Amino acid sequence: MTVTSMPQPTLPAQQVPGAAEEVILGVDTHKDIHVAAVITTLGASLAHQEFPTTAVGYRQLLSWGRSFGVLHRAGVECTGSFGTALTRVLRREGIDVVEINQPDRATRRKRGKTDAIDADAAARAVLSGRATTVPKSADGPVEDMRVLRLAKESAVKARTQALNQLKAVLMSIDPDLRELLTGLSNPALVATCAALDVDDRGEAVFTMRLLARRVQHLSDEVKELTRRTTRAVRACRPQMLDLVGVGPDSAAVLLIAAGDNPDRITDEASFAALCGVSPVEQSSGKTQRRRLNRGGNRQANAALYRVVMTRIRWDERTQKYLERRTAEGMSKREIIRCLKRYVARELYRHIQPLAASQPPSAV
Repeated sequence: MTVTSMPQPTLPAQQVPGAAEEVILGVDTHKDIHVAAVITTLGASLAHQEFPTTAVGYRQLLSWGRSFGVLHRAGVECTGSFGTALTRVLRREGIDVVEINQPDRATRRKRGKTDAIDADAAARAVLSGRATTVPKSADGPVEDMRVLRLAKESAVKARTQALNQLKAVLMSIDPDLRELLTGLSNPALVATCAALDVDDRGEAVFTMRLLARRVQHLSDEVKELTRRTTRAVRACRPQMLDLVGVGPDSAAVLLIAAGDNPDRITDEASFAALCGVSPVEQSSGKTQRRRLNRGGNRQANAALYRVVMTRIRWDERTQKYLERRTAEGMSKREIIRCLKRYVARELYRHIQPLAASQPPSAV
């Protein structure tokens, strides 16, 4: 007589006797301390604790979290700022990190606001599946572009401020010198004021020379930062600079929006939503229309706008599209919205290497 054994169900790790239970980590990040909370896969809160934002503190946080069970998932707030270093540490240890948005105001009014509550909410967002965003890795050439662009933006802003102050001081100096400098272009004005002899000519002339030399120094900084940004883009995605209307600054902004791990963006529609160029339905009754998306990364949106405006002026294919859609009754604003969506689709194939094999779509 043959005895047939029945298949036995496999118990999850947390139900197998003697097996370590899986836990989920949530972290509320700050400048000087991180507050961590641990919950089980059934949603039970285990503990919370503060840790300093140092290398030793990160190791202590990781060991503390693993002391409650098997740690595979963690939810971290502010992965692009205060939580960047912690995210790197957790990833190196093989932990899947999920980016957590701060709780909305309605939830905070109901539950209160403490760091421990926020850390617990971060862990529960991972457990429920509400949070699924993979954070940027911030460990490659795109991170270099980000810091270069950060410095360039501040240098350009300071240069504009210094030039405006120079022109304001110009209005209060001796009329003879003012008439000599008034008709000059900005580069000529700066060069002339930087070479002024300030002996016995008053504090206003001294201030003008000081501001002019500041403008020159900031201009040198902007040129150097632009050169380094261009070199970084060419080393990372040189094919982007061959596209019509895409310069180093626009390419850098779009690469920064995607991050060093663009594979976290699932498709070109997600990239369009990230850049704020995905259409938003605004239909009601007999009206069927879409409006501009006012969300997303606004700097990336502005970069796509610059690309579109350049193509409208110089690209024959884009000009024909503009004429055709205008004849169909679309406004120029709606046409630009459509063009930004097409440009986002085209650039996604150059930002995401895995999408390069997909056939391009016609504009």
